[in-house]
This record gives sequence, structure tokens and C-alpha cells, in this order.
Amino acid sequence: MNQMASLLLPIVVLGGMMFFMTRTQRKQQKERQELLNSMKSGDEVVTIGGLYGVISEVNEDKGTITLDCEGIYLEFERGAIKTVRSSQPTQTEEEAPVEVVETVIEETEEENKDA
Repeated sequence: MNQMASLLLPIVVLGGMMFFMTRTQRKQQKERQELLNSMKSGDEVVTIGGLYGVISEVNEDKGTITLDCEGIYLEFERGAIKTVRSSQPTQTEEEAPVEVVETVIEETEEENKDA
């Protein structure tokens, strides 16, 4: 009985570790899939190869996207995208106040006479 208890404890610990590791992996896969599904035209992306570009077209049927890389159009599988930056401005950019500076130049009578 004592041998069964000493064998059962490591099995339970390993089972718990495997459960939490697979749970974390599934969560990461779900986040990545949501990221790839949310891509739209105009978003800036970086591929897994390090290529920067802007999404020109998303083809749902073929599972591909077309990137505009400074006038060169390249087609990639959606899984080849590493990061996506949305093209919509953030709230801080929209709400930032714009400072307008006016400069008034006064001409003196002497400058007017010289001209």
C-alpha cells in the first residue's frame, strides 16, 4: 500500500502539470487565431520572416492575404503573420489638443518707406 501511495503522488503531479500546460497552449492558440481573424485591409503587419507591410487584400476562401510592401504586392498565408497593428488611431491621438501659434509681425514706418 505504501508503494502505491509513493507511485501515485508523482503521477498526480505530472498530470496536473500537463493539464495546466495544455490549457495555456490552447489559450495562446485561441488568442493568435483571434488576431489572424481580425486582420483587415489597411492594417500594418510583420511577417514571421520580418517583412513589414500593409494589408491590401484579405482572401478568406484561400486563407491568404496580399501585402503592399512599398508598391510591391506579395501574397502570404494568414499563418505567416507574426504581429498586427491596427490602422485605426488610438484615443490619445484623437484627443490630443492642437496648439496653434500666431505670430504678428508689425512693420514700422521706416521699413515701409524703404520698400
